Amino acid sequence: MNKKLNTAMLCSICFISGAFITKIADDKITVNILQSAQQLMGLHFTDAQLDSATTELESLRENYEAIREVPLPNSVAPALVFNPIPVGYTFEQQRVPFEVARPEKVKLPKNRNELAFYTIPQLAELIRTRQISSEELTKFFLARLKKYGPTLECVTTLTEELALKQARQADQEIKAGKYKGLLHGIPFGVKDLLSTRTYKTTWGAMPYKNQLLDEDATVVKRLEDAGAVLVAKTTLGALAMGDVWYGGKTRTPWDITKGSSGSSAGSASAVAAGLLPFAIGTETLGSIVSPSTACGTTGLRPTFGRVSRHGAMALSWSMDKIGPITRAAEDCAIVFNAIYGPDGLDPSVYDAPFNYNTSINPKKLRVGYLKKDFEQKYGFKENDQATLETLRKAGIELVPIALPDLPAGDLTFTISVEGAAAFDELTRSGRDSLMVQQQKGAWPNQFRAARFVPAVEYLQAQRVRTLLVQQMQEKLKDIDVYISPSFASNNLVVTNLMGHPCVVVPNGFRENGLPTTITFMGKLFGEAQLLAFAKFYQGLTPFEDQHPKLAFANTKAGK
Repeated sequence: MNKKLNTAMLCSICFISGAFITKIADDKITVNILQSAQQLMGLHFTDAQLDSATTELESLRENYEAIREVPLPNSVAPALVFNPIPVGYTFEQQRVPFEVARPEKVKLPKNRNELAFYTIPQLAELIRTRQISSEELTKFFLARLKKYGPTLECVTTLTEELALKQARQADQEIKAGKYKGLLHGIPFGVKDLLSTRTYKTTWGAMPYKNQLLDEDATVVKRLEDAGAVLVAKTTLGALAMGDVWYGGKTRTPWDITKGSSGSSAGSASAVAAGLLPFAIGTETLGSIVSPSTACGTTGLRPTFGRVSRHGAMALSWSMDKIGPITRAAEDCAIVFNAIYGPDGLDPSVYDAPFNYNTSINPKKLRVGYLKKDFEQKYGFKENDQATLETLRKAGIELVPIALPDLPAGDLTFTISVEGAAAFDELTRSGRDSLMVQQQKGAWPNQFRAARFVPAVEYLQAQRVRTLLVQQMQEKLKDIDVYISPSFASNNLVVTNLMGHPCVVVPNGFRENGLPTTITFMGKLFGEAQLLAFAKFYQGLTPFEDQHPKLAFANTKAGK
């Protein structure tokens, strides 16, 4: 390519993307520039057609410059809101009381370290019966976070002062007979993309490591209203990618030479290691499923539009979802019951009931499985086959189903395009150079590349997404729950695009000792049946009760 065309291509790239590295805004848009630009898009307009467009394009460039003068912090969402509900679909309207089975005869263990792996109902019963105070339990988990957190690199901030204040308040309320329920006095952590008024919200990224947002995210408020005690903000891969953040690389407690995957890296690692009873994660395209697999935790990715994202860092407004990472499925139900539903601040949230209770009979659910996906050759197929066999032996009839035959993987540029808009200022200011990860697949380059995606192509992708939503409804019309490999399938991509809920649960181990998981999928807003089924499976298997042996403390992994 000659020098003249190189210059034209550079100008066209800068024009299309708005990423003005040098000041070219006053340069005239020519046919030569547009000839190069259309090569990026696979278009073939004639020179006359391109010449006719130049005046309009110069006018549009002025529009872009005017729009850039308007302050748009990450918290400002687009006017367009993704709707995951197919035409003709209705969700349950009747509401029934939330109910879980209370554990019987829970006693404080002689070895207090055993508390690290108690479930929420077990810890709640100890607090309710005042065998242990919330303050004692909070100090116990703070001590574990201090002891093991540095090696796992799973915490950005300990909220110790706030935690002790909240724990003492919980003890006073319980003593006064004002018991709020299963989360009252229970310590927890949140992924550090959820804002907290008195502590930094770093988004895991160097450019924001000192960021203080003067608000509490809705999820944080709701957990605190339920009496839970915030003890830590957990790590995430920078701007919700992977497990590398500005302070290091988060580790799985099963093998501290390995990363915990991401981006809910710290939440999964801390729960798996018994440093927290539960933590909050988020998922856009696998960020609960993937670290739960690396760490052997149980994670719930709710239906899109179930949990308010107010106060959460936006990466993809049409795909971001918030959910709990816990020890067991019923723990997920307890946490989800506290955080779901509209808050009047996130317009994407639906007012649908969550009718989890002990009367749900998993054996009466219609259960599908992705037959062709399970028949493939993949890494931990034996564990997945054992899961299917366990369910069959328990009386579950598995019906073969298939996902829609549409190019779902080709729609995932939705994330980078929306992310590029969410972090427009970061890119144009050049502060993206501060990010730890700078390789081709990292966000700085992904956001720059996304500037070259035409708005028309983005909208065409969303139209294909509409077809995907409608076709999936047809596939699941006779199914309540279905089973998928966690990764050896395009299920993860398809259902994140459509917003269907999933529960990922441990189902064994690899030869190298790392855990594996399997994924249970639900219908839109079907978290109650989905979690009941996951609990049923966990009642048949021991995997959620197996924990890593922590033989490290206050040492950096691999150093």
